[in-house]
Amino acid sequence: MTQRGRERTRRRRTERRADGQPARPASGSSRVEGRPRRVRREPPKSRLRRGFAAKPGAGATRVLGMSTTRRAAVLAIVVCALAFTLAVPLRTYLSQRSEITAQEQRQAELRSQVAELQERQAALNDPAQVEAEARRRLRYVMPGETPYLVQLPEDTPQAQQQQAQQAPTPGDAAWYEKFWTTVGG
Repeated sequence: MTQRGRERTRRRRTERRADGQPARPASGSSRVEGRPRRVRREPPKSRLRRGFAAKPGAGATRVLGMSTTRRAAVLAIVVCALAFTLAVPLRTYLSQRSEITAQEQRQAELRSQVAELQERQAALNDPAQVEAEARRRLRYVMPGETPYLVQLPEDTPQAQQQQAQQAPTPGDAAWYEKFWTTVGG
């Protein structure tokens, strides 16, 4: 900058109007012919400190130096990590609960079966019950008693032999037997 330019700048800084406000030249007087007007620019984003917004209205889109999209992505990753962390223990817990329910049901069935067997054991301690079981199952009789056995006609061995001896009818014969009788004559 030249000496002349420095003096002009110093004068602008020190001149004040009557109301105490700094004097500003008219819009056309500050410009030198041929030079473009100076435009005040915002500092580049790379110079901004992280965690602070460049403009007061921009605070809603950038918090902690991250955009809304990045925050949503981080949140999605955290939720997925939690889901994967909890999935295996939850599955194990649910499968164990179903196994416990099945085992409790089986235990209840076994206890009822044990109760029935204990009742049966108590009944077989009675000599009269043992005698009745021996008569029914083994067909035992007491000395001096005469046993009677009733047989139905279908139960006799003669009836079974007669059924086996009945000749099969020609319609019941196999195809090769029918063929042989026609050929052999």
